[in-house]
Amino acid sequence: MTEKLETVIPGNGVHIHLVPGRKFKTVSITAKFRAPLSRDTITKRALLPYVLQQGTLTYPDRSAMQAKLDALYGAVLSVDSSKKGNNHIITIRLETANQKFISDEASIMDEAVNLLKEVIFHPISENEAFLPSVVDREKSTLQQKMNSIVDDKMRYANMRLIDKMCSNERYGLHIQGYEDDLKSITAENLYAYYQSVLKTDQLDIYVSGDFESDVMEEKIKSEFERECDWDSKEAMAEPNSEKQSDGPNEMMETQEIQQAKLHFGYRTHITYADNDYAALHVFNGLFGGFPSSKLFINVREKNSLAYYAASKFESHKGLLFVFSGIAPEDYGQAREIIEKQLEAMKNGDFTEEEMANTKALIINQLLETMDDSRGLIELLYQQVVADTEWSPLDLIEGIKHVSKKDVVNAANKCDLDTIYLLTSKGGASSE
Repeated sequence: MTEKLETVIPGNGVHIHLVPGRKFKTVSITAKFRAPLSRDTITKRALLPYVLQQGTLTYPDRSAMQAKLDALYGAVLSVDSSKKGNNHIITIRLETANQKFISDEASIMDEAVNLLKEVIFHPISENEAFLPSVVDREKSTLQQKMNSIVDDKMRYANMRLIDKMCSNERYGLHIQGYEDDLKSITAENLYAYYQSVLKTDQLDIYVSGDFESDVMEEKIKSEFERECDWDSKEAMAEPNSEKQSDGPNEMMETQEIQQAKLHFGYRTHITYADNDYAALHVFNGLFGGFPSSKLFINVREKNSLAYYAASKFESHKGLLFVFSGIAPEDYGQAREIIEKQLEAMKNGDFTEEEMANTKALIINQLLETMDDSRGLIELLYQQVVADTEWSPLDLIEGIKHVSKKDVVNAANKCDLDTIYLLTSKGGASSE
């Protein structure tokens, strides 16, 4: 039985996760709102957290909010939205000093909890609407973020790969939303949607740091009590991983670029809740997760065909992505060598020593993530999204026991779904 990292207090409106630890010198409170990915709501959800952090009833603008954060010894408020499998997650974090380490300060935690409560439940509003000036400003900022994606060619290429690969699936939705939707978002309808988020999203609150668990439990319970109509059936209705066709889809785009982007998308048919998830971790480490991996050594080092070559996987949708930056004229050869690396993994073409080294790298990576409060919470939240009890320490134990046969089995579950090439005009063509 592995060490217990968190205590979970379930409730109808909010699940509280207490993650006590003396190694953290600050206290972090993280609220995670979860709902199914939906084309109808994704742009509002992308915009909402940035509007919420602009002010509350007590601290009605950014300068008042920042002054309060500064008064809490430089507390940091941050927000974002992300997708995990078929779920859309809004995250609001507040990290503050621990009053245990500051003399004559007994109210820091009460003030921090109250501030986060205000951000979530009492944002600045008037007449059942957010402030139009705030909404317009944040819409403009979000539009700039959407437009900037095309300038980050690696990110753009992966977005286009997923567009093709998951065209009829929730996961294909753009997490930053859509420019067309911004025009129809108003201070009124965004506020109405915010009210529905409070009523229907699953809310999990994580508190990590050096604190008394019973005191913190009562504090969070008293401030964040709510009723909730969360229903996970919608998110679970669509299968996480399904093969699109008998052969890989191919997509090529051209732009004025010097370095082409060759990306692959695979269906792994393995997610966080599956027994062979640890084997998928080890497979990815050997395949393309580290500088010692097959992709890095064979595509980049031995054949000098890529400026970079790596892989990563999505834990809840069951997808694996390969990224490479190549010269446009090297497309055919690079594609062939990348595909050969997966075949080598399927055939068990790796040593026990390579596997042991890769396991050590993965475990060290996980331990480093767990040493960071934010990273630990993200790892723990995997269990919520997957609806399973398999902690980061359980995962580490699982990785230790992965056999070569397990890795080969995981490799053989991987189906090539889509190949995407972003190349120069007049550059490589499909060969």
